[in-house]
Amino acid sequence: MRYFVTGASGWIGSAVVPELVDAGHEVTGLARSDEAAAKVTASGATVLRGTVDDLDILRTAAAASDGVIHLAFRHDIAFTGDFAGAVDSDRRAVEAIGDALAGSDRPFVIASGTGGVQPGHVLTERDGLRPDDVSGMGGAMADRQGTAHVTLALADRGVRSSVLRLPPTVHGDGDHGFMATLVRIARDKGVAGYIGDGTNRWPAAHRDDAAHLCCLAVANAPAGSVLHAVADEAVPIRAIAEVIGRHLDIPVASIDPERAGEHFGWLGGFLSLDVPASSSLTRELLGWQPTRPGLLDDLDKGHYFAR
Repeated sequence: MRYFVTGASGWIGSAVVPELVDAGHEVTGLARSDEAAAKVTASGATVLRGTVDDLDILRTAAAASDGVIHLAFRHDIAFTGDFAGAVDSDRRAVEAIGDALAGSDRPFVIASGTGGVQPGHVLTERDGLRPDDVSGMGGAMADRQGTAHVTLALADRGVRSSVLRLPPTVHGDGDHGFMATLVRIARDKGVAGYIGDGTNRWPAAHRDDAAHLCCLAVANAPAGSVLHAVADEAVPIRAIAEVIGRHLDIPVASIDPERAGEHFGWLGGFLSLDVPASSSLTRELLGWQPTRPGLLDDLDKGHYFAR
């Protein structure tokens, strides 16, 4: 099969592409820089230079493929204050790829997120499927879930579309996301903090397990399906802080919710969320079984604490 992958050089894409190549597939990876192109080439894929904003390039590559995996997201602007702009860019990319695949019955997998869909209870793959399910979210977060709804609606246009919801932390050696940021903040502040009583919960998955599910999805996920790349259903944030404190040999302490922004910076708004999620339906549907270490075990391996 010939697969087109956006975000091919990214944290998850760089695990997805080698798995597809090792399985005998031809992969074309989108790369916006020389560094990204080198990573794509090293993984065994063909490089297509461009960005997710180059809609004609996306349409052409999608039309020439047997399926598309869309993992790219404009994190470069999302984490510098323009999350809405990143969401708009993502929506346009999904619409362009969807138009190119319409009527083909070919697979189209996009990455989305579990966090913020319906906080406070264990999210399942059946939750958050209707547009009015996002009414309680902030504008940009609701808009990103709206992109997932656009993707699912492509099933009615002859696309085998699926939405792969990723947990807030997809961990592993080399991660520069939430867990690495939390470790850096703890080292800088001299305390491993959690907000309030720290009983709020996050789901998690190892990068290799999430990548494998992505490959299963493009091969076998039914049209209009929602999948959860969740290995750990509910890890208390306090438990994460305790592992960090032990490895850095610093105190573990509660941070008052009113000081969360001051202490954790931009991470404070995410760290207080209670967003557990299940993957029972995904495992039953695709036979996915995570095999890599869970989040706390992965933290205990020590690679997050190497300077």
